Amino acid sequence: MSKKHMSGSKEIRLTGISGSPGICIGKAYLVDREGVDVIEKYLIPQGKLTKEVNRFKSAVKKAKDELAEIIEDVPEEIQQQIHVLEAHKALFKDKMIYHKTIDTIKKEQINAEWALKKVVSDVKEMFNEISDPYLKGRVVDITHVSGHIMRNLVGTNDINIADIDKRVILVAQDLSPAEASQIQLERIKGFITDRGGKASHTGIIARTIEIPSVLGLGNASTIIKNDDIIIVDGTAGLVIVHPRDETIIHYEDRNRRYEEFRAEITRESHRPAETKDGLNIKVMGNIELPEEIVSVINYGGDGIGLFRTEFLYLSRNSYPAEDELVDQFMDVVEIMSPNPVTIRTLDINGDKAVMYDNSPAEENPAMGLRAIRFCLKRPDVFMTQLRAILRVAAMGNVRIMFPMISSIDEVLDAKRLLNEAAESLDKEGINFNSDIDIGIMIEVPSAVVLANELAEMVDFFSIGTNDLVQYSLAIDRVNTQVAYMFQSLHPAVIRMVQNVINVGRDNNIKVAMCGEMAGDPTSIPILLGMGMDELSMNPQSMPAVKTVIRTLNSNESKMFLKDILKLNTSAEIIRMVQDTYGDTLSEAVYAE
Repeated sequence: MSKKHMSGSKEIRLTGISGSPGICIGKAYLVDREGVDVIEKYLIPQGKLTKEVNRFKSAVKKAKDELAEIIEDVPEEIQQQIHVLEAHKALFKDKMIYHKTIDTIKKEQINAEWALKKVVSDVKEMFNEISDPYLKGRVVDITHVSGHIMRNLVGTNDINIADIDKRVILVAQDLSPAEASQIQLERIKGFITDRGGKASHTGIIARTIEIPSVLGLGNASTIIKNDDIIIVDGTAGLVIVHPRDETIIHYEDRNRRYEEFRAEITRESHRPAETKDGLNIKVMGNIELPEEIVSVINYGGDGIGLFRTEFLYLSRNSYPAEDELVDQFMDVVEIMSPNPVTIRTLDINGDKAVMYDNSPAEENPAMGLRAIRFCLKRPDVFMTQLRAILRVAAMGNVRIMFPMISSIDEVLDAKRLLNEAAESLDKEGINFNSDIDIGIMIEVPSAVVLANELAEMVDFFSIGTNDLVQYSLAIDRVNTQVAYMFQSLHPAVIRMVQNVINVGRDNNIKVAMCGEMAGDPTSIPILLGMGMDELSMNPQSMPAVKTVIRTLNSNESKMFLKDILKLNTSAEIIRMVQDTYGDTLSEAVYAE
């Protein structure tokens, strides 16, 4: 390692996006995929179009069969994420890729490679208009699937991660979920990619197998060479190339303390999140896939505070049937029983995310026909989901939650349709339970203003800070020009959250939080002082949050909040949190 520095190599630091936490140090292994960037366009004679279409179909079949083999050999650690690979398998026959490519070959009489390239380019342009990072990230899945087909068309080989027999850190332009699922934990220490983000399926798999990763680095694969020594800090989203000896020693020490700390807090995670003065806070899990419930249980979650249902509507050719929804919901509800499962109704826009819907294009989908607005405009789609939720409510502890509520009328209409769903099930003699808690997400400023009136209509609030911050501060959190201004500890956000909690207390309804702020240990002293009833977060955040809660005194947090509410800037608030609780947070969370 020292020879690197003797030869004059300078330490380089690259900043990306945290894919999954943890630290690893080792030699880089460049995943060199044979390029298919240069695609030629040529015309196909009328008499040979059928042969060209069949060539495309064969490439798709081969890709699908290859993925099926990978799925059969998926390691036990990844089994809970196998649906990701199944979704990719479904995409091979997706209407917007498969059928459109065939139509393009026939109509424009062009070769399959060019037709596929053109179709995928159009789809990417469509998805790039979406502001929601999770939905925007689905374009990556399309890129991975189309890339697999393209490599079969041009005759290049795909990557076989499973064949790597060295103890290394993978460096790639990108890794598909299929490739990431082949990672052998005894050989691969971690991975970094030029592309991708936290919401990508590759990132989800990385967090599932708990392997350090940094994504979205831009040009890491061109800077780093095979066998370069690199450090991956997945927690900070940092990669260090040619680290100095003192840097390696520092990170080896950090890694040792991090691993000891993670082991300790994970062992303690099943204990209740109880403050020093005896206040118990419910710590719940956010999931978007039924398989993630394993992580919630492993980390000692008190239930599901947010079950996103969007995944059931993506990567398919039609809306899911009621029985299919029941089956998916039932898996989660039965396993979590008697703990609660909070099912959020569909929160996607009909135009971009659900490609089989014929809604007109929107210039600003984030503030368009999405969430409860879409559901109320499409009561047929909404009714199917409501009936499914009421049916599984007969099998366990289920709560229903309506997203992006901005007016009283929306709650009235949603509850009316819920009652109609119950009546229809009753008439058909189908078992259901309508005696369930009804909640709404508080993520639009108008809902904060109307909180007192809304509290009279529902059983609980759940504050979605991701959108609440975005809409309140007029910050697009995926716009790199202004993303640095996205601040949960902004004084206006803190006062809005406090107002909602006060309203909940006055009206005797529970108030939960399911945005990223809930899983940020730095926010916990403030949220505890406000009197938050429940916190819901990514399962991996639970051990640290529960550890912080156990170090705090709720009465002291209330006094601390009074001082926080006097401050007028985010910087002052962050400084006061660090000055007051910095040692506690550092010891309990970062192990530094």
